[in-house]
Amino acid sequence: MPGPSTPQAGSERMNDPLRDVRWIHGSPPGGPADPAIQVLSVDDATFILRQSKDVDYEAPFLYLICGQDRALLLDTGAVAEGGVRQTVDGLLSGRGPDYELVVAHTHGHGDHVAGDGQFAGRPRTTVVGHDVAAVREFFGFANWPEEVVTFDLGGRALQVTGSPGHHDAAITVYDPATGFLLTGDTVYPGRLYVSDMPAFVASLDRMAEFAAARPVSHVLGCHIEMTRRPNRDYPLGCLYQPDEPPLQMTVAQLTAVRDAARQVADRPGAHGFGDFVIYNGPCERAMAWQKVRGAISRASRKVILIGKPALRGGRKELPSWGGGDHDV
Repeated sequence: MPGPSTPQAGSERMNDPLRDVRWIHGSPPGGPADPAIQVLSVDDATFILRQSKDVDYEAPFLYLICGQDRALLLDTGAVAEGGVRQTVDGLLSGRGPDYELVVAHTHGHGDHVAGDGQFAGRPRTTVVGHDVAAVREFFGFANWPEEVVTFDLGGRALQVTGSPGHHDAAITVYDPATGFLLTGDTVYPGRLYVSDMPAFVASLDRMAEFAAARPVSHVLGCHIEMTRRPNRDYPLGCLYQPDEPPLQMTVAQLTAVRDAARQVADRPGAHGFGDFVIYNGPCERAMAWQKVRGAISRASRKVILIGKPALRGGRKELPSWGGGDHDV
């Protein structure tokens, strides 16, 4: 079975399958509805799945990477019954009765593990736990989180390292075959929530050094929360995001996240940096405003659905808390 080719250095490869992709981003008021899951076939052994905002506002991205002997599914989505199992089964059909599946997680938050139960009892399937002990044991870390370990899928060896800070059991996965660096919720175009800033900065230091030493084609996280306008994020709980930037980021943007984290390490609060926002600590005021923005967004959507003409021509935007520094 043919597999992916070795990537060229950088993110400007000819025939880049991510270059012009348009992801599902929620349905406008009144529809039509998105499919539950969108699948991008990067090649015949690499798939990116996005769960619809019509299923859950988090709309996470999931990654299915196939080798000759087994596949790795990173994350299972934000809902218990979201069609992930059926989608994965379809993508793996025809690979033989002995083909294995490993279900692991970029980290253990609910929007990344809610679908785990769909894989309970699936033949030749291992579902990895999502606490530090389970992650260390399964991948064979002797020195967590600094160590880089190899996870072989059969003719396709991935490199896995720990990246706590957003979540204590977070991992980052590098696929040499595509050049993809899969960063979970540590780096993506959105709100980067930090629970442990020293660990977050240390993880980003290692990640930037790791990426600089390898041909990384794309830095790929698990969400899109920004708009294409600098420092303008969609509100928490938003169900329709038609002006999303690309999912893929560059090594330069990864380095910018690292530099920004260093800059605000001793300054709790929400801090905007153009194409991402760092939430250092609980950020209670910023999170309260996010919830207000989200509630108003959803209420406006309901009003439009029942036909209030005053809102059909658009509504006034609320200030975004992604544009500057804010108190907790």
